[in-house]
Amino acid sequence: MQNLTLRRWSADDLGLLRIANTPEMTAHLNGEETEEQLFERNERYLRLWRAGEARMFVIEDEHDRAVGSIGFWHAAWRGAPALETGWFVVPEAQGHGVASSALSLLVDDARAHRDGRRFLVALPSVENPGSNGLCRRGGFELLGTITETFRGSELTMNEWVLDLEA
Repeated sequence: MQNLTLRRWSADDLGLLRIANTPEMTAHLNGEETEEQLFERNERYLRLWRAGEARMFVIEDEHDRAVGSIGFWHAAWRGAPALETGWFVVPEAQGHGVASSALSLLVDDARAHRDGRRFLVALPSVENPGSNGLCRRGGFELLGTITETFRGSELTMNEWVLDLEA
């Protein structure tokens, strides 16, 4: 897909989180969130941006329609400061290169706003072929798997890393 832009997350974007909070969209994330959790996540995106600890974006198409979200936040990875990234694309926009284009834009932004952090890390579920393929196509290196508690249950994730200095 061409002509995508990343727009800074705003307080008015809570509805996009609701659109992505379906069994289909959260199948690889241990399930849906409550309305309160969605509200808290929306507020966290705004608070962390203001604090300089995250940069969350709405992915917009050439008609300024929201087709997903992508961003990064400060994280500790293997004992060192890093950036962690995550994303989603609404079902009707999937399969058209939206995620690949958005990830390319995000990597450029991460390089410009990395605050001395060298690595961008992505941790998709091992059961999520779309996100794992995106990492591979995006130039990330697969280092292995990790299992952590996420949304109240264990989740086994592939550990992908991109060197932002490369």
